[in-house]
Amino acid sequence: MLRTGIVGLPNVGKSTLFNALTSAKNAQSANYPFCTIEPNVGVVNVPDERLEVLAKLCKTEQIIPTAIEFVDIAGLVKGASQGEGLGNQFLHNIREVDAIIHVVRCFDDPNTIHVAGKVNPLDDIDTINTELALADIASVEKREARIAKQVKAGDKEAVLEESVLHTLKDLLDKGIFINVKDIFNEDEIPYVKQLNLMSTKPVIYAANVSEFDLKEGNEYTKLVEDYANNHNAEMVIISAKIEEELCELGTEALAYLKELGIDDSGINRMIKSVYHLLDLRTFITAGEKEVHAWTIPAGAKAPQAAGVIHTDFEKGFIRAEVTPYEEFVKYGSYAACKEKA
Repeated sequence: MLRTGIVGLPNVGKSTLFNALTSAKNAQSANYPFCTIEPNVGVVNVPDERLEVLAKLCKTEQIIPTAIEFVDIAGLVKGASQGEGLGNQFLHNIREVDAIIHVVRCFDDPNTIHVAGKVNPLDDIDTINTELALADIASVEKREARIAKQVKAGDKEAVLEESVLHTLKDLLDKGIFINVKDIFNEDEIPYVKQLNLMSTKPVIYAANVSEFDLKEGNEYTKLVEDYANNHNAEMVIISAKIEEELCELGTEALAYLKELGIDDSGINRMIKSVYHLLDLRTFITAGEKEVHAWTIPAGAKAPQAAGVIHTDFEKGFIRAEVTPYEEFVKYGSYAACKEKA
């Protein structure tokens, strides 16, 4: 299952956002640093309006959407890579996720303490990125020490890996997230991946605003948007508090969103951003038994898609019959689609 970690400084709204994402009060939220100690984990269904439509056509009540696991990781502070705050305990949690949602405070509120004493989104981003980069540099240096003898002996693989490590170190010194595919070739990428560096994970910046800035954003969100655009990342404006309230409204949530002038919830937009950032696609199997959504990487072939359903399907793959969603809805069944083909 896809895993996404929610990170940020203390008191930026991470746990409030997590509660909204999981539609539950699982994550404690309070106005003091390190409210979250152990990471909270929640599984969230990916919204897909096509599933309900297909279920009605196939006359089934069994719907299985694809899902994302969200991990609410405790607030990091300056010096975390050296053990400050709760330090490396949380850096390890970040290493285990596929993508990072970095919650950035973009609102003024004298009643909510900022760990640095002032609201400055770019400083906050820099603090987190620097701590992740410093921890990653330590991992790179450890690996360099381990292969030093092989490099000295002239081992070709070790020499290539050392070159990769040197490049990584230079990039990490700049404290920015690294787009692996744009920098390394096919022979080099495996050496990068084995390190599981935090600074190589895709990032979405969640600019957390008050309800008054949810539609247009503010001066803070513009700074975050520019930063994301310049660093191969994505940005979503979201009000964690409003999203949490939407969960309590249930069926009235959509009407409330329209009152705010918003077409879709921030959570839905954020989930879509995760899929876009990781370059993922969804395909659906539909029948009387169930309607089931499956996630695959963009560009995956039919055999790989079959393997997501069951590994044996990929091994014994012969062919796949694919029907576009629009055609299935238009004609109402597989049989009718075949007749029109």
